[in-house]
Amino acid sequence: MIARMNAHDHIETLSGKKALYRVYNDVRFSKDKTPYNPRFAGRLSRATASRRGGYYFWIKPGESRVGCGFTYPNADDLKRIRQDIDQNYSDWRKLLKSKAIVSNFGMMMGEKVKTAPKGFPKDHNAIDLLQYKQYWFEHHFSDDEVLAKDFVTKVDKIFKSIRPFFDYISEVLTTDLNGESVI
Repeated sequence: MIARMNAHDHIETLSGKKALYRVYNDVRFSKDKTPYNPRFAGRLSRATASRRGGYYFWIKPGESRVGCGFTYPNADDLKRIRQDIDQNYSDWRKLLKSKAIVSNFGMMMGEKVKTAPKGFPKDHNAIDLLQYKQYWFEHHFSDDEVLAKDFVTKVDKIFKSIRPFFDYISEVLTTDLNGESVI
């Protein structure tokens, strides 16, 4: 998977071993004392500060999925993303309605603030986008799809379809409001 991804993106995760999440459950504060996580999961990181976003995978019978996006952007990045939404919300809507994203992921998901974020009016034309605190996409798979010979090819195609979104956000997060590089 890493080799396939590096054909169209720059992945800094060098091996599958580095990509995998640990198999042990932290049972210290949990009522469920099961020692192992009943899933195979991991993350592939995009290389360098100029490429933002990440790819995730969970393989578990009946609950397999891949995800990608920005789960918890830091405060400065979140502010910069919201500034871009404020100024370019029609570009955001067009990007989020692209055929590749809609057919592979449906709608963007993630945590939202309940009202308007600080500094933005409640009646903003893009309040639905400004409320996001996470920018996340998921695609779910059946067990038969996971076991199919072309599963890795399918996942690679799905991950590749999010690249326009990643490239757009990377551009936003590496420039200031005037379009000047900040890296």
